[in-house]
Amino acid sequence: MLSIPITAAWQAALGGLAWALGIAVATWAVSWVRRDASLVDRLWAIMVSGAGVVYAALLPGAAAREPSLVLLGIALAWAIRLSTFITVRNWGHGEDHRYRAIRERNQPHFERKSLYLVFGLQAVLAWVVSAPLFAAFASPDPRGWLAALPGLLLAAGGLVFEAVADAQMSRFKNQPDHRGRVMDRGLWRYTRHPNYFGEACVWWGLWLGAMGTAGSAAAWSVVSPLLMTFLLLRVSGVALLEKSMPERRPAYREYQQRTSAFIPWPPRTEKRP
Repeated sequence: MLSIPITAAWQAALGGLAWALGIAVATWAVSWVRRDASLVDRLWAIMVSGAGVVYAALLPGAAAREPSLVLLGIALAWAIRLSTFITVRNWGHGEDHRYRAIRERNQPHFERKSLYLVFGLQAVLAWVVSAPLFAAFASPDPRGWLAALPGLLLAAGGLVFEAVADAQMSRFKNQPDHRGRVMDRGLWRYTRHPNYFGEACVWWGLWLGAMGTAGSAAAWSVVSPLLMTFLLLRVSGVALLEKSMPERRPAYREYQQRTSAFIPWPPRTEKRP
């Protein structure tokens, strides 16, 4: 149920999709020239949060929903940080190995195929993930800060957790004597994937925040954190690394045995005979 005219809701929703598709097509054009489909990773978060800006701009009364605007602010902060981090990390390294594998599997004419196999798909996923931002601005009976606060805190905490984890890993990799070693310090002592855990918290928090500010009318947008958690655990995040890391770093197997895969938890200690 929406508190706004259905026409306005559709215009906003399709406007968000158009934003994501527009960014995807522009990035695809650049990727064709540079032969680097992994450029999509640098701008994917911008597709998501930019769709939220479109919703706030097009949905009536959005400017008066302060908790929803804070949710959008967190999403924008998440997007700017993540896009900047990925851009700096990947600068000068060429196409990511995951996309090279996709390129090899889809020859000939991968450049054309990538428009829908990579960029179009990523745009649609970004649009779906932006659902809590749409729900927060479009749903009826907007509430005050108290109901939205738990979600806001979880999302902000997840953002900080993810940023700290990425910073710790970057510092670790920048030390020459750490080459080939397994990072097991800081947040990485308690979970093998603290960055992905923080990412999941951001989107569960944004959904809870949407529920807090819009009530049960935002319940449908749970598709967003469910999709993000599935992608992080089973598709592009944890599953890929858990498969490849033991082959690249044998010490990772011992790290797997003592450290939680996803949810932070004190490391296991070896039992003495």
